[in-house]
Amino acid sequence: MIYTKRKTVLTAFVLTGTIIIILSIAQNFKGFSNTPAGVHQPIDTVYNIKSFKLPDEVTFSGETMPLDNFDTRESLEREILTSAYRHSSTILIIKRANRYLPLIEKILKKNNIPDDFKYLVAAESEYSNMVSPAGATGFWQIMPETGKEEGLEINTVVDERYDVEKSTQFACDYFIKSYEKYGNWTLAAASYDGGRAAIDEQIEIQHQHNYYDLLLSDETARYIFRAVAYKLIISDPENYGFKISKTDLYPELKYAELKVDSAITDFSAFAEKFGTNYKMLKILNPWLRKPFLTPKSNKEYMIKIPSEGMRNIEKTENGELTF
Repeated sequence: MIYTKRKTVLTAFVLTGTIIIILSIAQNFKGFSNTPAGVHQPIDTVYNIKSFKLPDEVTFSGETMPLDNFDTRESLEREILTSAYRHSSTILIIKRANRYLPLIEKILKKNNIPDDFKYLVAAESEYSNMVSPAGATGFWQIMPETGKEEGLEINTVVDERYDVEKSTQFACDYFIKSYEKYGNWTLAAASYDGGRAAIDEQIEIQHQHNYYDLLLSDETARYIFRAVAYKLIISDPENYGFKISKTDLYPELKYAELKVDSAITDFSAFAEKFGTNYKMLKILNPWLRKPFLTPKSNKEYMIKIPSEGMRNIEKTENGELTF
C-alpha cells in the first residue's frame, strides 16, 4: 500500500511537471504568445545574412570587368559571397593587409606593375607564408623547381620563397613577361595561376584572347574574381559586413637590415648581440630555415633586425596600433 501510494504521488508529480514544461515551450510559439497580434518582439541575431549589391563598375588593373555579362556578374558575386561569409579567414586577411600591402605596393610600383596585383596575394596565400599540399610556398605560392629556375635560393638552410620582397620580385618578373606576351594585365595575372602553357592551349582551342570569354580550369576561372572580391572587401570592409576599426589592424613591423656574407653558427647568440631573441629574428626572417646560416660563396644576405621596441604595441593619437 505504501509503495502504491508513493508511486501514485510520484506519477502525479511527474505528470504535473511535464504539463508545465509543455506549456512553457508552447508559449514560445506564436499561437500561444501573449503578445498582441501584429506586434513583433525584437529577436537577437548573430548574423545579418544577405546578398550584396555589386558596384556599377568594377575594374582590375584599369581593365573594366564586363558585368553586363551574366556569367561575369555571377562569378564575381560568388567570390564576394564566399569571402564575405568566410568570416575568420577574411578578417585575418584584412588585418594582415594593413601590415604587408605597403611593402608589396612599393615593389609593384618599382616594376610598373598595376597596384591591383597586390590583391592576388590574398587569393594566393591570405598574406601569409602558406605551404600548399603540392609544395607551393610563401606569399606568392612558388613551386621549388620554378623558383630555382628563376634564381631563388631554395634549400634546407635558406628558402627565399619565404622572403616577401624576393618572392614579390619573382612574381613581378613573371607578370612582365606575361604582359609582353598577352598585351593585357588580366590575362597576365591569370597566367600566374594557370601557367602560360595552359592559357595558350585554351586560346588556341577557343580562338578567344579575353579572360572573360575563355573557359578555363575552375581555379583559374575564379582567380581574378577572387582577387577583385578581396579588393572590394579590403577597400571597404564595412560595406561587406566587417566592422573593423583601425585599432584592429596589424601595424607594420619596424626593423633595420644587416648585410651578412659569412657563416652564422648560432642564431640565438647572434640575436642576443642585437638585443633581441631567436623567435623575433625568425619571425622577421622566415626564409632562414635553420638555426644557423651557411651562405653561398660571393653572396650577401640581408637579415632584418627588430627596431628597439618593435615588439611593444602602442596606440597613436588617432587610435591606430603601432610599434
